[in-house]
Amino acid sequence: MGQAGEDARARRGRDRPEPTRGRIAFAAALFVGLFALITGRMAQIALFSGGDQGGVPVRAEAAPEGRPDILDRNGVIMATDLAVASIYADPRSVWDAAETARALNGVFPELDVEELTAKLQAKTAFVWVKRDITPRQHAAVHDLGLPGISFRQELKRVYPNGRAAAHVLGFVDVDNKGLAGIEQAIDTSLAARTAHGEPVKLSIDLRVQHVVADELAKTIEKFSALGGAGLVMDVDTGEVVAMVSLPDFDPNHVNDDPAENRFNRNTLGVYEMGSTFKSFNTAMALDAGVSSKDYFDARSSIRIGRFTIKDYHPMGRALTVEEIFEHSSNVGSANMARKMGAAHQKAFLASLGQLDPIPLELPERGMPLSPSNWGEVSMLTISFGHGIAVSPMHVVTGVSAMANGGLYIAPTVLAREAGKPIAAHRVLKASTSAEMNRLFRVVVEKGTARKADVPGYPVGGKTGTAEKAKGRGYARKALLSSFIGVFPAGDPQYAVLVIIDEPKGIKETSGYATGGWTAAPATSQIVARIAPMLGVEPERLPEAEATAIAQGESKSDAVLLAQDH
Repeated sequence: MGQAGEDARARRGRDRPEPTRGRIAFAAALFVGLFALITGRMAQIALFSGGDQGGVPVRAEAAPEGRPDILDRNGVIMATDLAVASIYADPRSVWDAAETARALNGVFPELDVEELTAKLQAKTAFVWVKRDITPRQHAAVHDLGLPGISFRQELKRVYPNGRAAAHVLGFVDVDNKGLAGIEQAIDTSLAARTAHGEPVKLSIDLRVQHVVADELAKTIEKFSALGGAGLVMDVDTGEVVAMVSLPDFDPNHVNDDPAENRFNRNTLGVYEMGSTFKSFNTAMALDAGVSSKDYFDARSSIRIGRFTIKDYHPMGRALTVEEIFEHSSNVGSANMARKMGAAHQKAFLASLGQLDPIPLELPERGMPLSPSNWGEVSMLTISFGHGIAVSPMHVVTGVSAMANGGLYIAPTVLAREAGKPIAAHRVLKASTSAEMNRLFRVVVEKGTARKADVPGYPVGGKTGTAEKAKGRGYARKALLSSFIGVFPAGDPQYAVLVIIDEPKGIKETSGYATGGWTAAPATSQIVARIAPMLGVEPERLPEAEATAIAQGESKSDAVLLAQDH
């Protein structure tokens, strides 16, 4: 071809189009984009899909929004959320259901292999394997590298103080939804208030709660009782400082205790309260203009229809209102009610909130039981606490109104905001309140509640011993023994109610199990321990008086302390 051929090849080469810079840049950008897409997808599979794509799960999904913390009045955490891992499966991605089930059973022996195998063969994209696992279990399952098995981060409700205030707090289900107590209220009536996740501060003082639970448990054990209830309320604010119902439960492990232990005796239970109800009967008479020095017939029993009203230890004479209250006379109380009339009695109890469910944040609230036909028999028996059933919370709220100057304040388990006005309405004259406080003190100084007193912290109150209703009558040996007290007696700041369910008499009490022998001493121990915690200043007493109170009464007082029926 010679020189001419080479020149022709050269010309053909120069005539071919060369790649432009733009095309090279486009190819490079395309390559980088594809590489980034593949890398991102691989990261997504590795980090988020877990076993869904046959890989090993290495990261949990984000936890759902949590519940607000619950605090006591001093800021102590009573309930909070903790992040925990749970295991789930996508059966579509499980390679061998039986082998996977056996492998998981090695970490969780409580899982049934056959049931788990069936779950892993289900025609669905999601099944739970095990919820709320420990970090050690999490690592063990992770190391198995099972296709189709993944982790999900969840929130677990934790109650750091165990059983303390369990009936106030309530509990949640496995999905962290409130099922009882303030936990249920957070999801219902308090939902708007807790929408922003701010902590819920209770009126409960955890220190006082522990004291009441401790003394109540000791008393229940001492008298071989079925259970008991205890309340402490600030009479000026309506705040419930302590609420104990025994037996109780651990909200961390709700199903470990019998279901009946979840019953809140203080708010859901309604009982015939016996002689503690004479506080209302006496206040009613005084507020209507009767003097504590006025006399009422108490010489003999009252027969009405098939009923007989009598005194446990009859005095055989007319008694003043003060003496009726001091000696807990059923006959005198009935004759006082007779003077007031049934309509007046019903209206008075209604004004103290005794005929309606208690207005409280907790969902567990019992409906009082009152007669549909409020006739003479009902009027007479209600005067000394029979024929009407209310919750302990009803009683302590009503007595708080008697102690605070005559103002009814709805109870609350939520801490009041400082400086914010408290809704209240007058139900008693201030003079009636002052006289009731004096009579409460008389009962402790000279009457059936001598064992309730505390050196330096004068206590006032009223004992009660009611035979529990059974069928159409009453079980004479099944007692509900109680004491409702206020302290310090001169200017009450707190009300305390202690109830012991079916206590049994012991040698120390000469066989008696009345409120004066059971609930009153328990109240004394409670007040002695909580008064300093609550900042109540002690009174200085003469040494002889303080010694007498501290030593209590002798067995010669057995009749006096037993007559609070």
